[in-house]
Amino acid sequence: MQKIETSTPKIIAEKGEGIGWLTFNQPEKRNAMSLEMWSAAGDVLEQWATDPEVRVIVLQGAGDKAFVSGADISQFEKVRNSAEASAEYNRIAGKARHQLSIAEKPVIARIRGFCLGGGLGLALQADIRIASDDSQFGIPAAKLSIVYPYDGIKGLEKLVGPGNAKKILFTGFRFPADEALRMGLIEEVTTVEDLDATVLRYAKAIAGNAPLSVGGTKKTIRELAKHEVDRDLEMLAQLGRDAMDSADYAEGRRAFMEKRKPVFTGK
Repeated sequence: MQKIETSTPKIIAEKGEGIGWLTFNQPEKRNAMSLEMWSAAGDVLEQWATDPEVRVIVLQGAGDKAFVSGADISQFEKVRNSAEASAEYNRIAGKARHQLSIAEKPVIARIRGFCLGGGLGLALQADIRIASDDSQFGIPAAKLSIVYPYDGIKGLEKLVGPGNAKKILFTGFRFPADEALRMGLIEEVTTVEDLDATVLRYAKAIAGNAPLSVGGTKKTIRELAKHEVDRDLEMLAQLGRDAMDSADYAEGRRAFMEKRKPVFTGK
């Protein structure tokens, strides 16, 4: 595993075997996101966007108490004490969110413990959310007189529907993993003991598959979320043509005939 230098030890970035591991490392505060953590995470995600050695990204929290418990509220008095200060905070924090929103590579959220507020917002931007059965989910914005941002509510409503989105946001309740699964907030629940193996099984499978296929699927699903008139169908058709003309498609055919595992390069 290769460790990537970051601007703060509160963000740990490592890569290996096609997987980029981004760890939120403030366990003494249940991995609450400070401004420097948001900034460093955005830098790492921007770097990995063009790194051919990273084919899938896993987001996780350090320790066994939390994925991310939300924003580091202890900083709010200094860096988020007005509308103007909040706008600057959101500009810096927004880089990580933006990189996740435009990521062409699959993103997995490995969730254990608290996944609250901004932490749930981060998890919502992943493609696959896998949680341990002791996890808890919620958005306490109503308890802080915060209007949750449009993009966050849009992502939440898309996953769980308007009724469940209102239930989550109106109450500020914490919901257990089994209820989060029923609502569609997460894709899979596993035991604490099996969490790492489950996440690794998904990540390795994705990293070993053809990048053009995986990336093309992600782009297609993203286009499907748009209104029909805004979908770029020609771009999607070109993705299909490029894949059929690729060296990876030839490699996939040869590997199938030779009964071996293909080695894809993304070209």
